[in-house]
Amino acid sequence: MKNIVIGLFFITLGMSYGCTSAHNKNQEAGNEDPEASEVTFKGILKVLSLNTWHQGESVDGGFDAIVDIILQTEADVVMLCEIRNSNNIIFSTKITNELKKRGGDYHSFNSGKSPIILSKYPIVSRPTIHSTSLTKCIIKLNESAQLAVYSSHLDYTHYACYLPRGYDGITWEKLPEPISDLSAILAQNKASARDEAIELFVKDAAIEKEKGNMVLLAGDFNEPSHLDWTLETKDLFDHNGMVVPWHCSKILEAHDYVDAYRTKYPDPVSYPGHTWAAYNKDVELSKLVWTPEADDRDRIDFIYYNKDFRLTLEDIIIVGPSGSIVNGQGVEDNTLLDKFLLPQGKWPSDHKGLLATFKID
Repeated sequence: MKNIVIGLFFITLGMSYGCTSAHNKNQEAGNEDPEASEVTFKGILKVLSLNTWHQGESVDGGFDAIVDIILQTEADVVMLCEIRNSNNIIFSTKITNELKKRGGDYHSFNSGKSPIILSKYPIVSRPTIHSTSLTKCIIKLNESAQLAVYSSHLDYTHYACYLPRGYDGITWEKLPEPISDLSAILAQNKASARDEAIELFVKDAAIEKEKGNMVLLAGDFNEPSHLDWTLETKDLFDHNGMVVPWHCSKILEAHDYVDAYRTKYPDPVSYPGHTWAAYNKDVELSKLVWTPEADDRDRIDFIYYNKDFRLTLEDIIIVGPSGSIVNGQGVEDNTLLDKFLLPQGKWPSDHKGLLATFKID
């Protein structure tokens, strides 16, 4: 969860025509584009989003676990954040090479220490956005359709959803009592850089939509959704009676972006979809606990898409362990109905990921 990088990445998926020229342009720009085989688009697109917990380095064997879960999900597009290119090794190159050894052919590009995108479809260009919060590249699905995919990792500071739980969202210290002043909660949330990043996304994505492109946005927002902090959940998960119109989800809703998980599962009580904090049995419990006297389960990892008649959500599931951290302990809540794709081996992260399946006409 905690990472000072704020990033949004953009990618568009493409067929084989014109890819040789684009490949050369990417190489000239210093981008990584391994010689992955070109895949014919079949109309179904699987999208995986995961916070890697410092590219898997927080878990013994975490890098291999990231590779394992990508192969297990058979995702066409993979968005990974908390990438830091340790030891001056470009992570996007490292992971695409390892995937290729194991039969998974993906393209990527050198995105520095920000979120990275892997794609089974060739990347044809990477236009520049004059902002430290956004990077983008372009790929085409077919002659008539392009898909713009933005990968995000938003500001972790001013983590206001901890205030109602009795913890300070800046210092992480326990408060004398939970904060129930909605204006104070929203003020701290607005003081983060998350809403600015989402506004930048909305502005840039509007240009892509004007071009006729479909849009996806995914990643670790470090902020909950207003669709989860409702009247129905005000007395659950240590919300302590609060109904909160969280900024980022409200901005996206106002601009006709659809929350994939909450669209598939509109009931936040039976299907809360918690992605934080994952109970990872492969690491010491102390590494997973931030608020030992609170239930800080929340849904802070998202996949959004714009309303477009060509783009249909077929399914979405949580990827990772089913257990969560509650009051400083790892627990299983068998009363919840969320569906999981459990890892076959180790889990690399303190987050859970998402796997969405879309049908594109």
